[in-house]
Amino acid sequence: MSQAATPPVLVIHGGAGVIRREMTPVREKAIRAALTLALKSGYAELKAGKSSLDAVAAALVVLEDDPNFNAGKGSVFTHDGRNELDAAIMDGNTLSAGAVADVQRVKNPILLARAVMEKSSHVMLAGDGAEEFAKEIGMPLVDAAYFRTDERWQQLQKALKEDAAKKPHGDVETAKHFGTVGAVALDAQGHLAAGTSTGGMTDKRWGRIGDSPIIGAGTYANSGCAVSATGWGEFYIRTVAAHEICMKVTQVRVPIKRAAAEVINQEIPALGGNGGAIALDAEGHISIPFNTDGMYRGWIGGDGVPHVAIYGDEDDGTTELPVESGVSP
Repeated sequence: MSQAATPPVLVIHGGAGVIRREMTPVREKAIRAALTLALKSGYAELKAGKSSLDAVAAALVVLEDDPNFNAGKGSVFTHDGRNELDAAIMDGNTLSAGAVADVQRVKNPILLARAVMEKSSHVMLAGDGAEEFAKEIGMPLVDAAYFRTDERWQQLQKALKEDAAKKPHGDVETAKHFGTVGAVALDAQGHLAAGTSTGGMTDKRWGRIGDSPIIGAGTYANSGCAVSATGWGEFYIRTVAAHEICMKVTQVRVPIKRAAAEVINQEIPALGGNGGAIALDAEGHISIPFNTDGMYRGWIGGDGVPHVAIYGDEDDGTTELPVESGVSP
């Protein structure tokens, strides 16, 4: 469909969860700066006439490289003290998709996920095989120590102590750190794309893989809708959350704000899960529902001005963009 009258739009998230105003001003400033940089990096691709896939990848590389987020450099640790990274990307125009799971030496998993989509005949590669593929296509691997940050290591130590004491994790952020990063974009050609990257859950075991790299669960895009989710992955898998939102939009013709809210704030909590998502339709309307204390989020549209938010009492991501950018009333 023609999108000549609709400017490009980019929406990002850096995770939802226990995000309260107790964080230090220095940390808050750094997070807002990273979200802003990611928006500018992705939007520059769109303004240059590049694809929504290019925008999604550019934005997510910025967030993967920033240790404040649970993806790439700042990924959380597994029970065994490793960083196991997952990512996925999807082209809504062609329904092409690529994903990687349990990679431990790939600096930017979102780029490898895109390579799986564009340079292999598969959709998902995992573990050693995914890293072998990376080497075969000339993507350099990094030492596993690259991903280590002291903050994430201390989160694991706290969780391990609670495990040893056979106590439930008292700190939800330690037990299930929702720092996954994601992006959805609409380009000048009217094509949508979605991408998600994560380090998973602190103290996860047995090679656990969440919703982020599973097409339809944490990441999905078609010709009319793009979604990236963040939260308690098991529930997003069980509800096929990202696909469910897009089917409501494209098949049932439910407005995207309502469609996303029904899945994120009704269906998932009804099962005992929580989290958030970013959603974007082919008209440029956006939705950023979440049912946690806060969600790192940002958006940029026709005015070219990046907007970011963190806390639950800030703008919901649907009111600051001008009407001509396609934001629904």
